[in-house]
Amino acid sequence: MLGGATGPLAVDTERASGYRYWQRAYLVQLRREGAGTVLLDPIGLGDLSDLAAVLNPLEWVLHAASQDLPCLAELGLRPAAVFDTELAARLAGLERVGLAALVEELLGYHLQKGHGAADWSRRPLPAEWLTYAALDVELLLPLRAALAAELDTQGKSGWAAEEFETVRTAGPPVPRADPWRRTSGMHRIHKPRELAAVRELWYARDRLARQRDIAPGRVLPDAAIIDAALADPPDEAALLSRPVFGGRSQHRYVKTWLAAIQTARALPDSELPSLRAHSGGPPPLNRWPDRDPAATARLTAARATLSEIAGHHRLPMQNLLAPELVRRLCWEPPDRPDAATVQRELVAGGARRWQCDLTAHALATALTAAPT
Repeated sequence: MLGGATGPLAVDTERASGYRYWQRAYLVQLRREGAGTVLLDPIGLGDLSDLAAVLNPLEWVLHAASQDLPCLAELGLRPAAVFDTELAARLAGLERVGLAALVEELLGYHLQKGHGAADWSRRPLPAEWLTYAALDVELLLPLRAALAAELDTQGKSGWAAEEFETVRTAGPPVPRADPWRRTSGMHRIHKPRELAAVRELWYARDRLARQRDIAPGRVLPDAAIIDAALADPPDEAALLSRPVFGGRSQHRYVKTWLAAIQTARALPDSELPSLRAHSGGPPPLNRWPDRDPAATARLTAARATLSEIAGHHRLPMQNLLAPELVRRLCWEPPDRPDAATVQRELVAGGARRWQCDLTAHALATALTAAPT
């Protein structure tokens, strides 16, 4: 059916974020001109190689493609080309880039929402959920046509093609260094040993969540981790008296949580984590003026010139050039900041050709700015 249809393929997935540990696809929605909409349950189908042979050579139309492509790749589904409607809208300078907002603004339809955060791993799926899921691909193809026309009018089709290819070939996200440092409530932690307790509890929770395929926050909330790290309970009774830990579901894991706390308590001072995270990049911006006034001047000049370029081309600043790349370039500029050298630095940092063409010369000038 899909193989005999024509044109690009509209694609979307539904995961169970907030319910499951793994970000797998629990429903795949497909639509192609002449074939209608197909809802696919990848959990029950197993090998999808025959489907991949039909779908992979096509251009796929997705909204926020980077969210869906990794879980589709796990199924062996990898497109030959991508059109990302969210990214296209950003490049076109549209203010609202959510799917419902774009469909309403460009096509005049109102999408009914309501089940995006549902537990899509449950079976059977309710009929109203399936209707909601189908609507997510129902209008992707005409939305692609409208956005492609707008990009062509603005002379940005080539830019979009480079961006889409970058998204398509990006691969899975790189794991974060020290992911436990993103535990909500970390601002309450002020001692290295408390920080060690957060780390040990975070990893204990992550192991359990992975084994049970349950979202970590459903195994143990971040707030409970912070509370236990601050309280440092000496025994099971003291831990069970803390909020959340006294709940019935936590009794079975009390030894696991207490062991994590005891591990942190027993660490020698030399092995405690630093309160200040080491990112490997420039320091936080609020420290720049004291640590390197010249770098501050360069960044101020760079932001001003990039803002002007972005405004002229109706682009969000973050799509003109990645903010982290700009910060790194201003903190450690090349010895000879001419346009050719700056362009090489931008390319090495992942910038696309169109971005380099717009920004390299202006950044080269900004990198010569001196403190006032």
